Amino acid sequence: MVRFIIRRLLVAIPTLLAISLVIFLVLDLAPGDPTGNLPLTVPPEVREAMREAMGVNEPIMVKYGLWLRQFFIIEPQYIFEDISGVQIFDYSDKVNNPPPIRILSWQSRAPVFDTIIERLPQTLWVLGLSYIFGALVAIPLGIITAYNQYSWIDNLGSFFSLVGYSVPTFVLGILFIYVFSVWGGWLPTFYDPLLEVTDWASFVLQIKQIIMPVTVLTFFNAAVISRFMRSSMLDNLNLDYVRTARSKGLTEWAVVMVHVVRNSLIPVVTLLALQVPGIFGGAIITEQIFKINGIGQLLITAIQNGDIPAVQTITFIFAILIVLFNIVADVLYGILDPRIRYD
Repeated sequence: MVRFIIRRLLVAIPTLLAISLVIFLVLDLAPGDPTGNLPLTVPPEVREAMREAMGVNEPIMVKYGLWLRQFFIIEPQYIFEDISGVQIFDYSDKVNNPPPIRILSWQSRAPVFDTIIERLPQTLWVLGLSYIFGALVAIPLGIITAYNQYSWIDNLGSFFSLVGYSVPTFVLGILFIYVFSVWGGWLPTFYDPLLEVTDWASFVLQIKQIIMPVTVLTFFNAAVISRFMRSSMLDNLNLDYVRTARSKGLTEWAVVMVHVVRNSLIPVVTLLALQVPGIFGGAIITEQIFKINGIGQLLITAIQNGDIPAVQTITFIFAILIVLFNIVADVLYGILDPRIRYD
C-alpha cells in the first residue's frame, strides 16, 4: 500500500505540472494588467517600474518558472513562518536584501495565499457540514430505497434524488431566501462573515445564517450520493454471496448491513472522494447567493477584476485537490475490498 501511494504521488507530479502549465498559459495570455486598477494620476514610469518588479515583462516561460517557485517553495516557507513562528527570511534589511516576492493579488496587492487562508474557514464551515450531512442522509436513504425497490418508499426517495439533482443550487438558494427570509423572516438573508460567537445569542445567529447554504448543498450532495448508493445496493442484493449468507441462517440485518452494504460502498467511496473538489465548484455559486466571504466568492471577484494571479492560484489549488482525492479513492478501494491488492 505504501509503495502504491508513493508511485501515485510520483505520477501525480508530472500531471500537476502539465495542469499548471495549461492554467498558467491560458490565463497569462488573457488580457490583464497589474497596474490597471491604479489611479490615472500614477506616472507611466511608476507603472512600468511596478511591472518590472512583478516580472510582468519577463518571457512567458520565465514567468511560469517564477510562479512555480513561488507556489511550491516560497509560499510554503511563509506559511511555515506564520504557523511555527520560526523566522526563515531576514527582514532586517528589506532594501538591500529583500525577502522573496510572494504571489501578489493585482487587485488587493496582498499575498494571494494569505487571502485564501483568511477565507478558508468560511468555506470549510459550510462545505464540511454540507458534505457530512449529505453523506449521512444519502447512504441510509440509498440502502432503504434499494431494499424496498418499487415501493412507495423507493418512489419517494427517487423523487427526492431527481429533484435534488435536477434543480440547480442557485435556483434552490434563491427559493430558500424568498421563503425563509423574505416571506417568513425566520432566517437572515445573507451570511455575516464578521459575526463572532461569544455567547448563546451569537451562536444561535451563527446557526441560523448557515442553515440555508448548508441545506442547499446538502440537498444536492445527498441526491447524487443516494442514487449511486441505491444502484450499487441493487447490483449486490441479487448476487450469489447474498443468497449464500441467507442460506447459512444469518439474519436479514446481518446480510444487508454486513455483507451487502460494505460491497456497495466501494463505488460510492469513489464518488465521495471525487466529490470533495466538486463541492467547491457548487459552493462558488452558493457563496455568491448567500454572500459568504469564502474562496468561491474570492474566485468570482478575481475573475471579474481580471486578477490573474489569484485566479491562477485558486484554480491550481482545485486541480491539486482533484488529483489528491483521486489517490484517496484508490487507497480506500483496497481498504473496503480485500480482493484488491496494490503491492
